[in-house]
Amino acid sequence: MSKAPETDPAQDSPDVRPPKRRAVGVPAVVNSLRVVGTQAGVKRGLPLLRDVNQTGGFDCPGCAWPEPGHRHPAEFCENGAKAVAEEGTRRRVDPAFFAEHPIADLADKSGYWLGQQGRLTEPVHLPEGATHYRAITWDDAYELIASELAALDHPDQAAFYTSGRTSNEAAFLYQLFARKLGTNNLPDCSNMCHESSGAALAETIGIGKGSVTLDDLHQADLIIVAGQNPGTNHPRMLTALEQAKRAGARIATVNPLPETGMRRFKNPQTARGLAGRGTELTDLFLQIKVGGDLALFSVLNRMLLRASATDPAAIDRDFIADYTNGFDAFAAHHGIDDPDGDAAALAEAVERTGLAADEIERLLAMVLEADRIVVCWAMGLTQHRHAVPTIREVVAFLLLRGNIGRPGAGVCPVRGHSNVQGDRTMGIWERMPDRFLDALGTEFDFAPPRDHGLDTVGTIRAMRDGRVRVFFAMGGNFVAATPDTAATEAAMRGCRLTVHVSTKLNRSHVVTGARALILPALGRTDVDAPGGREQFVTVEDSMGIVHSSRGSVPALSPEMRSEVAIVAGLARAVLGPGDPVPWEEFAGEYDLVRDRIERVVPGFADYNARARVPGGFALPHAPRDAREFPTATGKANFTVNPVTSPEAGPGRLLLQTLRSHDQFNTTIYGLDDRYRGIHDGRRVVLVNPEDAAELGLVDGAYCDLVSEWADGDRRAPHFRIVHYPTARGCAAAYFPETNVLVPLDSVAETSNTPTSKSIVVRFEADSGGPAKT
Repeated sequence: MSKAPETDPAQDSPDVRPPKRRAVGVPAVVNSLRVVGTQAGVKRGLPLLRDVNQTGGFDCPGCAWPEPGHRHPAEFCENGAKAVAEEGTRRRVDPAFFAEHPIADLADKSGYWLGQQGRLTEPVHLPEGATHYRAITWDDAYELIASELAALDHPDQAAFYTSGRTSNEAAFLYQLFARKLGTNNLPDCSNMCHESSGAALAETIGIGKGSVTLDDLHQADLIIVAGQNPGTNHPRMLTALEQAKRAGARIATVNPLPETGMRRFKNPQTARGLAGRGTELTDLFLQIKVGGDLALFSVLNRMLLRASATDPAAIDRDFIADYTNGFDAFAAHHGIDDPDGDAAALAEAVERTGLAADEIERLLAMVLEADRIVVCWAMGLTQHRHAVPTIREVVAFLLLRGNIGRPGAGVCPVRGHSNVQGDRTMGIWERMPDRFLDALGTEFDFAPPRDHGLDTVGTIRAMRDGRVRVFFAMGGNFVAATPDTAATEAAMRGCRLTVHVSTKLNRSHVVTGARALILPALGRTDVDAPGGREQFVTVEDSMGIVHSSRGSVPALSPEMRSEVAIVAGLARAVLGPGDPVPWEEFAGEYDLVRDRIERVVPGFADYNARARVPGGFALPHAPRDAREFPTATGKANFTVNPVTSPEAGPGRLLLQTLRSHDQFNTTIYGLDDRYRGIHDGRRVVLVNPEDAAELGLVDGAYCDLVSEWADGDRRAPHFRIVHYPTARGCAAAYFPETNVLVPLDSVAETSNTPTSKSIVVRFEADSGGPAKT
């Protein structure tokens, strides 16, 4: 059996080399095989790689990128292989491990070390005042949770968090249980990532999801990739971009950092990619200031409106007249009748974006030459105070030329976690609409609560203030994923009970309430056969395709339960034997859960039959399918969005948090960021050499990062300064190490998403070794 690291690496002396000039290729293949062999071994590892993302196999537990119609035998990326390897590992964390390691010892370990220890195999309990987790039976664990919930003054004193990996079936039962208990406190990881996308899209086109399919990407004339790093965060997207490029598309990349994956891609699924030069993906790289995207799309829209005065084809007036609302106010806001303001608007955009005027004009020329345009984005757009206005302006950019509701065009928010979109479809939201609650109540003969519940930031505040006393997490790593680490940890420690359904150890297991439980769950890779009858689950990808997922390898322990079974067992214990929902039947036969979903959730007719069709099925999307927009006006809405952008001030920089290449969300696979040239360490801050010179920041020196907010400063100690070609005035560092710098009350308007991409920081003398994260 492969062994986990016995000591925790210092992670504070990184080796820095020049960034790579091309992504993937042979090194990615070699690294994938090495990680799988180390963690899972040949006997378990090869079946996992054979079945991941294949028809009849299991959905990768990593990102939510969709599978193509024709699947390669190796339909996975390097980071997908890492995710599969860590879930399919042979390493075990059992009661003997907890007996050896007191919680104080575990709390001093890094997230990387904790994750490397292996799969959780049995339920464990940390009694109040105890120093060690100890084994507990499932029945006793459920009884403990039931007793704590029964002691609450009101169900809203509990919160039920969900990670994106949870299956449709488990998510549906989870939200049903919470609502039968009497609360809509259903925070989830969407609150911290694409909540801004959902809010903006729901307002403007009537549905909070992307409108494109893979075929649309392949047919596009122009693809704009903004605030996103596919090479690390969604590597299989590079294959789709390469196919689009070879079909004639042009690609514009808008990002504060040059990212290797968008420079040159060596596709490991082709001989040309392995042995040749690969494909140069980006035609135009716009190195924008952090948070400057609203200014860019705003001035683009003004320029398109101005161009339409002499070129009628610059905007699609027929589409605007037939399918949109609010155009006149939008056009007036952009000064369609004020040509004298054009120079000032462009000058303001140059100032806010950091781009040259001719770069913006080059992008405009590409837009005018393209008939079909797709805009893709991720956290670089969604985690700012002005995130929702930014995405509204992106939608307006597409509406101006009729680029929603036709092939090769549309909005493409790229979700970062498998089934995070499906969880929302299944009702994991603190503000589900009445039509969903009505259908849920009718199906299960109860009155769901109607008051809106708490999102992620609201849950942290409520725990801090003593208004939430029981915290239950279905997957994820809440403590490491959320903002304002010190405040979040203090809030968690104030709970009476914290419960985590998990596959592996993480930071959230060592920052506990007065009492704590860890419940070991089956993962995507594990065979799920309650009572000897094998089951499958379903997930929804980033483009609205629902398909099945079935595990490949035996679970490491008979005490590990599926998420469906865990929720069903919890519900029966808490709601009692008199509750009429057939929880036990659901736990043994997932078809019965899908039958209920079919009757509650729109778009799931004939669910069980269609879930068994190879490749799955597409959920309806009215704007894409029929140019119908289920908004309040019945049309797609243009909106007025005053231009703004974050400002750092003298002696400060704007810091964005980001992932390394050896990382998926808060899961740290290793200590390298190969493409950026960072090895054997994570506590680095990337700073433009010209900014560094002005601020006296020497390459290789160490400093503390200090963020500034109305309620005081926050400090992240001991970061190595790395001179790097970031946008001027901007810096970058990895999360979760820098989540401590994100103030709890610094959130996006409307969506309440933490502003992790625009943190004002100053640099101070190094104060010593790092805190563990």
